[in-house]
Amino acid sequence: MMTKLVQRLLVFFIGLPLTVCLVLYLPQKNHIVVNVVVILLSALGAIEFSDMLRKKTPALPRWEAAILGSLVPIAMTLMVSFGFSGQSISIALILGAVWLLVSRIFSPADKFEAIISRVSSGFAVIIYPGLFMAWVIRMSLFSRSDVVILMFLLMVIANDSAAWAVGLLFGKGNRGIIPASPNKSVAGFIGGFVASILIGIGAVQFAPETFPARLLPAVLSGIILGFISGLAGTLGDLGESAMKRSSNIKDSGTIIPGRGGILDTIDSIALAAPVFYVLYWILF
Repeated sequence: MMTKLVQRLLVFFIGLPLTVCLVLYLPQKNHIVVNVVVILLSALGAIEFSDMLRKKTPALPRWEAAILGSLVPIAMTLMVSFGFSGQSISIALILGAVWLLVSRIFSPADKFEAIISRVSSGFAVIIYPGLFMAWVIRMSLFSRSDVVILMFLLMVIANDSAAWAVGLLFGKGNRGIIPASPNKSVAGFIGGFVASILIGIGAVQFAPETFPARLLPAVLSGIILGFISGLAGTLGDLGESAMKRSSNIKDSGTIIPGRGGILDTIDSIALAAPVFYVLYWILF
């Protein structure tokens, strides 16, 4: 337990400053460095998701899962960083679908039984995490995108970290309310929501030029942005937990000490990204 705690704290105190530096100090070509990182995370997350699916049904080879999982983030990067047409994303989705439908036509007869499972797995990894993560890249189109992206990431990270820390300290006796993730506690959920709301309020107070509330009072807009984005991140984490439980695994991988796999790390970000994007577009 102590080893995992130390590992998680080290990842946090190394990963958070690195993330801030990537977003704030490498904004060239609409955050091309951040976009490439998102592509890599999507590819690795798709591999882990495919491995998860393989526990229950025939799934894709890892190389194919990586390519399909990174298609939409690559298309989004071509659009925002290199000026490609907005149709790039639709084209990427069509190419992925066409590949899945035609690549198995000449499979040996004894392989036919597994085809529908592998094709279904292929469509799944295109969407999760790739399509969801692509919304992080799309945020770079906003004015002052560095602040927008940073506030989004801080909101999700704060929610996850506070939920873990508060749950660790005050969660005894109020766990087990979510069968998919019985270690999550009511205290942890409250702590996470408080943290994401505080980030939302801080965003409108300290960066009003980037978060100029136009429909509601500024503080209320910040509260809504923080609460709903935090809720989306929490649901993303719980959704992945449900899939892991169904696959009878504890972590999606082992690449990140103290956290597990890539998918364990980006599950909250993936679901929260499109929600945050839409809320920002509506409220600000």
